[in-house]
Amino acid sequence: MHTALLAVALLAGCLLAVQASVNLQLNSAVGTPYGASTIQLGVATGLLAVIAVGAGALGALGKLPDVEGWQLLGGLASPLYITSGILLFPRLGALASVGLFVTGQMFASLALDLFGLFGLEQKSLNAGIVIGAAAVVAGIVVIIRGQKAPAGAGAKVSGVARLGWLALGIVAGGVLPIQGAVNAKLKASLDSPIAVAVISFVVATFTIAVVLLVLYATRRTPKPKVDTLTKMPWWGWLGGACAAAYVTGTFLLIPEIGAAVTIALTVTGQQLTSALIDHRGLFRLPQRTLTAPRLAGLALLIAGSLTIQLV
Repeated sequence: MHTALLAVALLAGCLLAVQASVNLQLNSAVGTPYGASTIQLGVATGLLAVIAVGAGALGALGKLPDVEGWQLLGGLASPLYITSGILLFPRLGALASVGLFVTGQMFASLALDLFGLFGLEQKSLNAGIVIGAAAVVAGIVVIIRGQKAPAGAGAKVSGVARLGWLALGIVAGGVLPIQGAVNAKLKASLDSPIAVAVISFVVATFTIAVVLLVLYATRRTPKPKVDTLTKMPWWGWLGGACAAAYVTGTFLLIPEIGAAVTIALTVTGQQLTSALIDHRGLFRLPQRTLTAPRLAGLALLIAGSLTIQLV
């Protein structure tokens, strides 16, 4: 049973990488990343609501009046992460983008643990953490430096713009552990992981919908197209299901196998799947061969992630 749960944790990480990849098809159909994020989060919210009804978890919402307001804000991280994936994957590739996300995740997790933020148990700095963090940094540097534009790519991105995209990837990854910590506090208040997942995605969907409306009203993004959705490949709809499965899976796994093991395995799944997507050009993404430097960077990222979480 324990082995099966470890496999589920690894699969959950794989789904997170698939989510970011297939969302590009949704973006192509809708014509705006903010519209694509709104639809994807709306689909995830609907799926989780159905699960919550089936599990009889919605009764936990009756405890909301006793919950502190900030505990409801965990969902704010999802729009940033999902929209960043849509923007970064075609520019940097799946492996580099996920590498940046993982780097942000690792260092945000370290900050939460070392400073005992959001009521988490404070941990001491040790050699394993230092070595693991150094390996993560070395891994993402090797991957980015070894990045080659795929065949048929357009004009090169300027140095300043590239730094901006790199920073966005790290920040977008960094908000995920914070989201987890906030949602963990909400879970303690409601005692229902499914209800927490529903609340998180409702907040996320509402937030990105407001952003979309504001940007459209100020003419900073085009009007989302819906007539082209029927022409999108069927797997373009999988992003919402992947997001719902990841959030639900991690909430259910952490009490069973622990947070450290869950994070280590989901991060490993993200990296391995993104490397495969890049190497094979899956989901209509540009093919980026897994060269020796990029393979070495991937190994460093995985080793560093596992060292930080499991030592």
